[in-house]
Amino acid sequence: MNTVVVVGLGQLGRVFAGGLLRAGCSVVPVNRGDDMAALSKAHPAPELVLIAVAENNLHGVLAALPEAWKPRATLIQNELLPRDWQAHGYTDPTVISVWFEKKKGIDAKPLIASPVAGPGAGLLCRALTAIDLPCREVALNDELLFELMRKNLYILTTNLAGLKTGGTVSQLWAQHEAFARQVANEVMDIQDALTGVKPPRDALIAGMLEAFDGDPDHGCTGRSAPARLARALQHADSFGLAVPTLRSLAAG
Repeated sequence: MNTVVVVGLGQLGRVFAGGLLRAGCSVVPVNRGDDMAALSKAHPAPELVLIAVAENNLHGVLAALPEAWKPRATLIQNELLPRDWQAHGYTDPTVISVWFEKKKGIDAKPLIASPVAGPGAGLLCRALTAIDLPCREVALNDELLFELMRKNLYILTTNLAGLKTGGTVSQLWAQHEAFARQVANEVMDIQDALTGVKPPRDALIAGMLEAFDGDPDHGCTGRSAPARLARALQHADSFGLAVPTLRSLAAG
């Protein structure tokens, strides 16, 4: 039986744990405050170490992960780019761009199939498929990077534009397309600077709109939107990017 370690048992962590159990895996949970060094001695060679903590806790976990577990690291966070794992010396982890939503008391709802790349991609897809969440394997490097940038474009454009417009993603595009494109282009400016790569913008926009169609009634913004805007502006400042639309949102 494959053993999988799941670090963080929030909404998403529990969804993945349930899928992994359904796929026949043994799941070892790691909660906040648990001794990962001791757990890694008891489980030195898991098939995957799924890091299901929030974005703002990711770097602390990556830095603290026991050496034996690092080659099995599996990442699921939003706003994720290769620089996040490369900063801690990780090479080619398993990475999934999660395209389903899980809220308390409500079953997980997929928008589109979640792309996953890396050594654990097959197992992760089997686990999600076992609980009726669509998943597809993609190649590491360029294909994965495009998928991460597409997800970031969706998250940031809807969250940041939504600070002004409110409403749903379908309303954003139907009623405020010009403004949404301004926000999207500035988000892509930041993504290009963070990655050193400039994928075709029309392809990224088309990918974002595919997700809009997957759940047209999805709300644009939420509690995390102001923090996402602050992070985006920090990145813009570090690269000397003007991003006037995003700065106008911060100014209110």
